[in-house]
Amino acid sequence: MDLDLARKVLAEQPFSRLLGARVTAFGDGEATLELDIRQELLQQYGYVHGGVVSYAADNTLTLAAATVVGPGLITSGFTIDYLRPATGEILRAHGQVVRAGRTRVVSRCDVSTVDAAGKQTLCAVAQGNIAVIDARS
Repeated sequence: MDLDLARKVLAEQPFSRLLGARVTAFGDGEATLELDIRQELLQQYGYVHGGVVSYAADNTLTLAAATVVGPGLITSGFTIDYLRPATGEILRAHGQVVRAGRTRVVSRCDVSTVDAAGKQTLCAVAQGNIAVIDARS
């Protein structure tokens, strides 16, 4: 898999299109996903909704795994710890593979916000198990 295919796969996900997610880096066991923070993605206190932060971590964990084992993957489980409220201009999730096996990949992800000045603030960390569902891919 390469960056173009990763972008195509993401574009095939209706929910990813709804959120406006984009893959900005992909390769060598790492992947980065970004989305613009906008009013529709906030909760009642003005922070990015936890479900959006969780979505970013989930997809990025799997994207990172795909850099090592290719497509045909699905998240089989993950944990996320919210460290601080997410506010800013961009939500950025950066994932990396911890260990890749034949049927499972373990990845971890840092989710940060980026403000107008370009300063990143870590807001969540996640770790997940990614299952290979199509070994032929």
